[in-house]
Amino acid sequence: MRIAVIDLGTNTFHLLIAETAGKQLEILYKTNVPVKLGEGRINENIIVPAAFERGINCLKAFAKTISKYKVNQVRATATSAVRSAENGKDFVQAVKEQTAITIEAISGDEEAALIYEGVKLSGAIKDLSLIMDIGGGSVEFILCDTEKLIWKKSYNIGAARLLQQFFKSDPLADEDKNAILYHIQHQLADLFEICEKYNPQVLIGSAGAFETFLALVTRDTQVDIENIKHFEFNFDDYIATSVVLINSTHKQRTEMPGIIPLRVDMIVIAALITNYILGRTKINRLMLSTYDLKMGVLASLT
Repeated sequence: MRIAVIDLGTNTFHLLIAETAGKQLEILYKTNVPVKLGEGRINENIIVPAAFERGINCLKAFAKTISKYKVNQVRATATSAVRSAENGKDFVQAVKEQTAITIEAISGDEEAALIYEGVKLSGAIKDLSLIMDIGGGSVEFILCDTEKLIWKKSYNIGAARLLQQFFKSDPLADEDKNAILYHIQHQLADLFEICEKYNPQVLIGSAGAFETFLALVTRDTQVDIENIKHFEFNFDDYIATSVVLINSTHKQRTEMPGIIPLRVDMIVIAALITNYILGRTKINRLMLSTYDLKMGVLASLT
């Protein structure tokens, strides 16, 4: 059977097409498009007209690809930007009318559960771990071990939200950094309580920004990001790279190989949040799972 998974993220829309036979699956096609659905007014819970149109056009193209691959089943999930937008239902309706794709706006809780299933499939969970997925609209945290999901929660502190609210200097001034950290510290009080209780040993970053960190940390080596499921960072190398990112100018980041245009500024937010989490939880091991929500959705359908 052929399955198509569409992940409508706040920054990026993803399409994954796979052939499944029992529990075996083969990825036939994957692509992502920087739609930037949350651009402009995400903190006001509005999808602006230009972003609305970009989203529709992207999904029209996805529908053509799905038809070409003769897909049997499609599941399209929308996360923070759509579920929190006042006109999110209008977007879902317009997509249905113009592309015949039915979008399911999933809750933050459902999103976290699917991220866990995707990361579990990657083989990255080898110890008591804290999974972190930095999206544009929300950030999901999942506490788990090799056997089970222990705790999960989604927070509206995504990179696009923080960027629009706090990114006011270049390079990012200490005042703006402190404002971001003060904001997230209050949001994440219950996360730190649960981490103090369970003491996770590893932070696993789910795709996205963590793939950019990997590209920067390993740019002089032969790590094939496209074909790995998980990767453990040299912790000191990651910290050194993150400090460079946090203190760099926009122009300097545009010249760094490995940073896609969409993430040139958001990667600073991602590094700030990641370092804050590592510091507060006293975790000194960092892993990447290249499998994320999309693979979790795929796993749920096989």
